[in-house]
Amino acid sequence: MDLSFSPEELAFRDEVRAFLASALPAETRRRVLESQEVSKEDTLRWQQALYKRGWGGPNWPTEFGGTGWDPVRQYIFEEESAAAGAPRLLPFGLKMVGPVIMRFGNAAQQRRFLPRILSGEDWWAQGYSEPGSGSDLASVKTRAERRGDHYLVNGQKTWITLAQYANWIFCLVRTNPAAKPQAGISFLLIDMRTPGVTVRPITLLDGSQEVNEVWLEDVEVPLDNRVGEENGGWTYAKFLLGHERTNIAGIGASKRELSRLKRIASEERKDGRPLLEDPGFAARVAQVECDLMALEITNLRVLSAEVERRAPGSEASLLKIKGTEIQQALSELMMQAVGPWALPSRRDRSTASAAGPGYAGPLAATYLNLRKTSIYGGSNEIQKNIIAQTILGL
Repeated sequence: MDLSFSPEELAFRDEVRAFLASALPAETRRRVLESQEVSKEDTLRWQQALYKRGWGGPNWPTEFGGTGWDPVRQYIFEEESAAAGAPRLLPFGLKMVGPVIMRFGNAAQQRRFLPRILSGEDWWAQGYSEPGSGSDLASVKTRAERRGDHYLVNGQKTWITLAQYANWIFCLVRTNPAAKPQAGISFLLIDMRTPGVTVRPITLLDGSQEVNEVWLEDVEVPLDNRVGEENGGWTYAKFLLGHERTNIAGIGASKRELSRLKRIASEERKDGRPLLEDPGFAARVAQVECDLMALEITNLRVLSAEVERRAPGSEASLLKIKGTEIQQALSELMMQAVGPWALPSRRDRSTASAAGPGYAGPLAATYLNLRKTSIYGGSNEIQKNIIAQTILGL
């Protein structure tokens, strides 16, 4: 198998690098490369810059305003963006609800919502999980009762990432409580400015607000905001989860963090010997690197399937499992490399006069935050069950 890029692909890589060098703000780049918090403004500014360049939808077909790039060009763009320190593109619109609307939405919904995702005018949130429904999404209890030309929605969603910034949320709701769990669910698009929608923050261990509760109390949602058929939402949810799990793998960012880990572990310590020269530590780094290389090949296979308009299959579960394991392993190795200089919270980082390097401050917060990756998007245990059933036939 020839894994080298063609001359045309190398020219495209140079084009991407030149654009990143000219369009990516230096302060945003610094925050990303030092694992500091990226603001809402950073994210929107970058999405708008890509939109103006015609690259607002790197994984979208041209018929919906995307680039139409093949899997290799998508891969090059994501890898170069991560290496350069570009903010992560918001997946909730671009890689989750966008593809669902393209595949299952009607023409009016496509005209209404898709351009605003590309331009960054709409910030989407994902309304799947509930207090009693996480990996088992078929048990969602949020109700949507049909009342003439609208639904009346009541329920609670939780662990909703960045909902404090969102103006739209896509939700799984129960529209037929008498049907079997998977058969009674619908997929609604809800304007978060509608009366009855309340966002309540959940404070994380490091003091940040990344996730939220979203309460829906007698929220009126037009029938026109239902994607596909009533009670057909389970099909659309499974399609979306395949794209979400592919995105969670985060291969480009992991490659960037692996290079960063090697740089940090190569620095001379007090005993005069870099940590990377320790055989045990070096072996762990080598194992992560091998795993990451194998994951890249699987990712290209999934991208090829998407170009052929096939939903990601069980390979998406493989990407999700291994991608999150690699992210967690890198954060653990980074903590070991930095040691006591890594501070556990934002409060500590802002008040302590640590003698360590500046990059050490956010590492503990990153380590803690990444514990969630093996749970969201369907826990890794659930993904192993999917693989056992669909690939191994168990």
